[in-house]
Amino acid sequence: MEQEFEQVREGFAAIRRELTRVIVGQDEVLDGMITALLCGGHLLLDGDPGLGKTLLVRTLADTLSGEFRRIQCTSDMMPADIIGTYVVMESHGRRQFEFQQGPIFTNLLLADEINRATPKTQAALLEGLGECAVTVANVTYDLPDPFFTVATQSESGAEETFPLGPKQLDRFFFKLHTEYPTNEQMAQILERTTEPQMPVAKKAVDAKRLVEMMGVVRQVTIADEVRDWAIQVVQATRPQSSTAGSLVKRYVSQGSSPRGAQAMILAGKVFALLDSRVHVSREDLQKAALPALRHRLSLNFEGHAEQIDPDKILAEILQ
Repeated sequence: MEQEFEQVREGFAAIRRELTRVIVGQDEVLDGMITALLCGGHLLLDGDPGLGKTLLVRTLADTLSGEFRRIQCTSDMMPADIIGTYVVMESHGRRQFEFQQGPIFTNLLLADEINRATPKTQAALLEGLGECAVTVANVTYDLPDPFFTVATQSESGAEETFPLGPKQLDRFFFKLHTEYPTNEQMAQILERTTEPQMPVAKKAVDAKRLVEMMGVVRQVTIADEVRDWAIQVVQATRPQSSTAGSLVKRYVSQGSSPRGAQAMILAGKVFALLDSRVHVSREDLQKAALPALRHRLSLNFEGHAEQIDPDKILAEILQ
């Protein structure tokens, strides 16, 4: 088993090494994205325009051997533009309906500026993100294995945007913020992007090995008391809970679902493996708490009015 754990560490390092050939900085985003990938979850990327969110996902696709597709979300996009639809096909003089797969049938899907799509179109992704399958005309179609979605979103409140609802947000394993580069990082970015030849990432892991790595991650053990701590954290995000703190009761209308605890534990298993351990510690869960829970806190009117950062509420809970 130790050999399998070591292969996961090597695979993680190989993907990250290739990503850094192209991407400058964004260490937390790189680690979080690979972690979500190994846990079989989906990722929501938030940040200002021009910080390389789309480039980051395209580069990840270059490191993997599976199929990659991109959806540019717009307000006039329909659900069929994502999941596909039935079309009339003619064969041997006879016409029949045939299902034409949409871009969701891929290994790595980039949903760019997802909050520019209408709620109806956003909902079309729900079944695929949650069940790795889509249903069209009462027929269910399985999505490829592995299936990993990265959605980016434009600035909240921008023109023609539709904020993701709690159900859509809950389908994402992590929510990560892309940070503005420092002066030194900016110099590296300009050097890489204005020279005659752009750096390119190479294949690091094939689809079969990636699926094997995802299976190995789940074999990391977790003690009952550590699992109970994750439960306590998630319960404390609910304003109706007796353990909720002052900030939760004042600013939160709805806390995390059980998916938040699942994300914390699975991510904790990856962090434990990277630290050459075969058991999850409380520190691993603390590291996973912010990206796993920040998008699962629904603020009430007062929270939105005062522009409360969910990370601040989670910091109080963890403390």
